[in-house]
Amino acid sequence: MRNSKLLVVGLVGAMIALTAGVYIGMGARIERTPEPSVSSEAIARLFTTHLNDSEGKQQTLKQWQGNTLVINFWATWCPPCREEMPSFSRLQTKFAANGVQFVGIALDTAENVINFSKQYPSVYPLLIADSEGVELTRLLGNSRLALPYTVVLAANNEVRLARLGRVSEQELDILLQKVTAR
Repeated sequence: MRNSKLLVVGLVGAMIALTAGVYIGMGARIERTPEPSVSSEAIARLFTTHLNDSEGKQQTLKQWQGNTLVINFWATWCPPCREEMPSFSRLQTKFAANGVQFVGIALDTAENVINFSKQYPSVYPLLIADSEGVELTRLLGNSRLALPYTVVLAANNEVRLARLGRVSEQELDILLQKVTAR
């Protein structure tokens, strides 16, 4: 009886370790993928996009043109997306005076985003996208259509980062210091 319990515990432990290894391995592989190129047409399309915020008000991304813009495509059901959001809020607060604006574009339902934002408030706008958001993330270089996907545009619309997978707070902090240095 005791040996069968040990066998079950060992098998469960092995499954957890395997799952963690696959998860970590996938994250490492995603982060090593070369950054995609983003066309000027895609950036122009970004700034003509209108999306609703979590309060149902229509927002245009054009209102943030001329700022250093950090656009993060995410979803409430995506664990890595949720994990990086607190660091994005901290960096938004830190760099706001330097003209940095974070914008979360949720590829999710309005109801999910509203409920999520009540439980986990964000200091930056969370916009809600449907199929238009999927097309927009594809145009901005996310050929896998996976999440999270983050694009950093300098104030002159130069793409400074286009990343599939989590972006560390330290890496983004260093990049924003460089982009906003005057």
